[in-house]
Amino acid sequence: MTKNAITGLIAAMLAPAVYALDPVVIKDIRVEGIQRTEAGTVFNYLPVKVGDTMTDEQAAEAVKKLFATGFFKDVRLEMDSGVLVVVLEEQPAIAAVDFVGIKEFDKEQLRKGLRDVGLAESRIFDRALVERAEQELKRQYLSRGHYAVQLTTTVTPLERNRVGISFSVDEGEIAKIKQINVIGATAFKEKELLDLFVLRTPNWLSWYTKNDQYSKQKLSGDLESLRSFYLNRGYLEFNVESTQVSISPDKQDIYITINISEGAQYSVSSVKLAGELLLPEEELIKLVKVAPGEMYSRERLTESTKAIADRLGNDGYAFANVNAAPELDKEKRQVAFTIYVDPGRRAYVRRINVTGNSRSRDEVVRREMRQMESSWYDGEKINRSRTRVDRLGYFEEVTLETPAVPGTTDQVDVNVNVKEKATGALMLGLGFSSSEKLVLSGSVQQQNMFGSGNFVGIGVNSSKSNTVYSFSYTDPYYTVDGVSRGFDFYHRNYDTSSLATIATYGAKSTGGGVRFGVPISEDDTVNFGLALDQTRLKVGSSSPQRFQDYVAENGNSYSSVVGSIGWSKDTIDSRLYPTKGYIHRLGAEAAVPGGDLRFYKLSYQIQRYLTLWGNYTLALNGEFGYADGYGKKSLPFFKNFYAGGIGSVRGFDNGSLGPRDSTTDESLGGNRRVVGGAELLFPMPGMGQDKSLRVGAFVDTGQVWGAGEKMKAADLRYSVGLSAAWNSPVGPLKFSIGQPLNKKDNDKLQRFQFQMGTVF
Repeated sequence: MTKNAITGLIAAMLAPAVYALDPVVIKDIRVEGIQRTEAGTVFNYLPVKVGDTMTDEQAAEAVKKLFATGFFKDVRLEMDSGVLVVVLEEQPAIAAVDFVGIKEFDKEQLRKGLRDVGLAESRIFDRALVERAEQELKRQYLSRGHYAVQLTTTVTPLERNRVGISFSVDEGEIAKIKQINVIGATAFKEKELLDLFVLRTPNWLSWYTKNDQYSKQKLSGDLESLRSFYLNRGYLEFNVESTQVSISPDKQDIYITINISEGAQYSVSSVKLAGELLLPEEELIKLVKVAPGEMYSRERLTESTKAIADRLGNDGYAFANVNAAPELDKEKRQVAFTIYVDPGRRAYVRRINVTGNSRSRDEVVRREMRQMESSWYDGEKINRSRTRVDRLGYFEEVTLETPAVPGTTDQVDVNVNVKEKATGALMLGLGFSSSEKLVLSGSVQQQNMFGSGNFVGIGVNSSKSNTVYSFSYTDPYYTVDGVSRGFDFYHRNYDTSSLATIATYGAKSTGGGVRFGVPISEDDTVNFGLALDQTRLKVGSSSPQRFQDYVAENGNSYSSVVGSIGWSKDTIDSRLYPTKGYIHRLGAEAAVPGGDLRFYKLSYQIQRYLTLWGNYTLALNGEFGYADGYGKKSLPFFKNFYAGGIGSVRGFDNGSLGPRDSTTDESLGGNRRVVGGAELLFPMPGMGQDKSLRVGAFVDTGQVWGAGEKMKAADLRYSVGLSAAWNSPVGPLKFSIGQPLNKKDNDKLQRFQFQMGTVF
């Protein structure tokens, strides 16, 4: 039989009649020319099989499908005595992908990106993919300001039907913004407007911020900032007319020109509500933050509509639509607003879904939810739920979404997605503090024991002055109502002889107790507990006389039963990195009758966090403590308050403030303490979203007074300085550099203070 050939796809498509065949029944199919491709793969793509009648149309279709696989660069079909012969020439394989001259990007990351799109070693060579990769790489360089970049791609044929691909790059210099001009501004100075921009001309920080490199996305953001600036100041008709970005011939300097039209400044003539209000108009109008007579502000108007929508959301109207329609009076330069309220249908929560918790039980998250299933949607409760889950401290990230249930108009799901973090810690190591020197420590802690939310801690701590063995257990949900129960056991050996600033004495204490926490509201908790303590004192000739007198009068061994009660109010948004909210703590403890000691201690602390702007947080702290004896017994000196150092007044030596022994000049402590401070906290520049390292600037004040001393403001000590706190993989690290402002002659200073490792 004469051999018939059907050449290639293009020829078949352009001139199919040239190779017209009489229909032939296929007796067999043979594949030739393949090296890497399996014959079964070829058979799978062929639209004909043994027994079919071969026609011109089927032949053209077969060639088309084989070409479409991308595996072959040449395809021929031949008929030989009823046998269909498929002659193939495979595409070459990629032997290597290399980069030359690339400094801006990591080569391994580039290889990974190319691998994801199919351009990698051992893959089939596809010139279209190479061209796409070349264009994307060039686009990435342009996005980083390399406008003079030159990119050359070389494909080198190799033996055994392989090719090598090389991307050669001449990156060139990064183009810098030479000038930014705002044309048309009359109400404000150009410098004031340019201060709103992220993009800047080069300055001394540009090497770090990269804000002198042009970016289309950054420019769009700057234009929006400019628009918001004018709209928030009454310029309702403000418009950006045009934006021109030009580059110098040498592609080194970029010039940006922004043409604006300010328009007239408008004041608010009236604000009224319309639509289906559902709630009393007097209640909703109080949420409106724009008032007649004021200059128009888009920001305050947006806040008003959002506040109304949120208020309706608290009553179940999750899909409330609140819009403000303006009516302009161009002659009077006034604008009247009608806020239209469409509450929509009241929504119910169908289901709460918890995801991402591979270790923590669902109930640990669900018991913190204030939004219940099958109840009305409540925006406030949903936000509160997210805050409470975040405050557990078990998760790095907590996100909460409320998608509508498909096919319904009045139901939503609450999807809680958490990203877990390690909550257990096994630490065997060394620590160092400026006061305690070497600290040997070992601890096992698990904040989320077996995913139950229970806390268990076993610790050993040994320093020059303090040795502690401890065990703690806390069940935060001892009852379904959220009553917590905890147990504490300890053995402590305290010896101050190695501390230069604190009066010399020794104390060995062994004890344990039980405590309960009863929530009385969403943020308020009442705590109470009972503990047993056995303490044995050791004083010597180097101890202050009053310490020796106390032991001579009361003995050196004491058994006591200490009861405690307290109240706390906690509204902070995060346990690890608080940025807003406050904490109030009011506590009292007393040695109850039945033991050898008679004393009581009262304390109050307030901490407040205020978000100033961006990631900047102002932390305020105030503490007051008072203690005394009762029943004709004095306050034990080892229950005194101390101040100075990290945690109180930085810049002064640890525990050095307050009364001193006239003979040894060592600090005695006192029965009253006042401590206060303010600290500006922000993440370390260059750390991105990582908040584990925070730095700050602080102002501290405080003092301790002994029994019989009059509390005077003139006695307070002040200091300023810089601080850093890092939750490192090996434990928390704290550093501070403090400068006392009103040092007295007998004060002991320690300007640089630090604490490394974990101290119980």
